[in-house]
Amino acid sequence: MTFTVIGRCERTGMLGIGSATAAFAVGVRVPFIKERLGAVAIMAIADERLGPTALRLLELGYKAPGVIAQMEIADPFIEYRQLGVLDDDGHGAARTGSMNKDYSGHRIGENYVILGNYLMGEGVLAAMETAFLADPDEDLEERLLQAVEAGRDAGGQHGGQRSAVLKVYDRKSFSRVDLRVDIHDEPEAELRRIFNIYRPAIPYYDMRQVDPRVQSLDDWLAEHR
Repeated sequence: MTFTVIGRCERTGMLGIGSATAAFAVGVRVPFIKERLGAVAIMAIADERLGPTALRLLELGYKAPGVIAQMEIADPFIEYRQLGVLDDDGHGAARTGSMNKDYSGHRIGENYVILGNYLMGEGVLAAMETAFLADPDEDLEERLLQAVEAGRDAGGQHGGQRSAVLKVYDRKSFSRVDLRVDIHDEPEAELRRIFNIYRPAIPYYDMRQVDPRVQSLDDWLAEHR
């Protein structure tokens, strides 16, 4: 019972995932990303062990369609899964198992995969796609969050959502953005609130992990606002 956008920024090569679901702690099971390699979403009756498996296949040289094909062979419960893969070249692939609840489906384009299950209708995916493609010059994390918000506003899933996640990687092995709302009555709105506070500090935390001599966050924000 999840809707997800996997995206790549053509300008920067950043990879990211935004997702919301009725289950608790969607950030644990759905998003898996490795910088300059690819991004994977494991959904429906999700087995989070499939995420590292998919990333290993990308490391072996498989592109997104090949990863999906290998996971189909490897998983005896593939019809209960919904899988999305986006590789570093912007190729996307997805599979929606036959045991997913309606409405379930996916959309694939250059540099993105959008997928969801147990949705109020196909319009949820269409709204997410329109939002993600609206401004390619915007930061990837903002585009992903706007797509998740559009999915919510288009009806989301049956029964609503209780958790949400936004995860983005740039060039380094640590995340650029990794924000989660594990349990909330309005997880997308709470994720937006947290993101709006965190967004000005993204460059700071990227810099601080490389150079611990930087000034304090409050001083840095005061200087750069």
